[in-house]
Amino acid sequence: MKNVSPHIITEGKKQYHLGELKVNEIIYDFDMMLAYLNTKGKLLFGEKFKIIEEDREIIFKLCNYFIKDEANCKRLDIDINKGILLSGPVGCGKTSLMKLLRYTVPHQKPYKMIPARNIVFGFNHIGYKTIEDYGDGQYFCFDDLGVEPIGRHYGKDCNVMGEILLSRYDLFLENKIKTHATTNLNAQELEERYGNRVRSRMRQLFNLVAFDKESGDKRK
Repeated sequence: MKNVSPHIITEGKKQYHLGELKVNEIIYDFDMMLAYLNTKGKLLFGEKFKIIEEDREIIFKLCNYFIKDEANCKRLDIDINKGILLSGPVGCGKTSLMKLLRYTVPHQKPYKMIPARNIVFGFNHIGYKTIEDYGDGQYFCFDDLGVEPIGRHYGKDCNVMGEILLSRYDLFLENKIKTHATTNLNAQELEERYGNRVRSRMRQLFNLVAFDKESGDKRK
């Protein structure tokens, strides 16, 4: 049954309104979304979790993307049909944000968060079936893209995530299946890691949303 109030989210005994329903359209309120993300973040990651002021701009971009606010996304140069590549320094909060933002849009198809290194470990164990497993219609967010080891199965090396990104690109073209990812690497480092062909596909597959390179490590 279709959720007629996806902007009202229940956590325990409390309801969080992320906006208002007006003439069959949800008008989201960013401050309400932030309040919910703070609460959900504490539930998921512990009481020390908090959204800091310097991250408001990047979270604003991501929230507009996930709620598919076309006017704001156009202004922010974000294509709502592409996935998100969230980049930034180690510990700036990329993974936590991508885990959190799924909960703001319970009416949308969810994506699974998968560490890239785990995919390579799977390839090393069972081989090319691992790559095939990520070539279907599921939505994924590949976490820590670019720092995973090279895959090796029966003595043959394989750039596993590079191959998977090519498969995901084909899925995107054929069926508009989205892929998301987080990475610590910049564009040049990604090209060095995966080659020009994959990097070119990534430009079409992802919106790049980047933390400031001076963003501090929130895990300290």
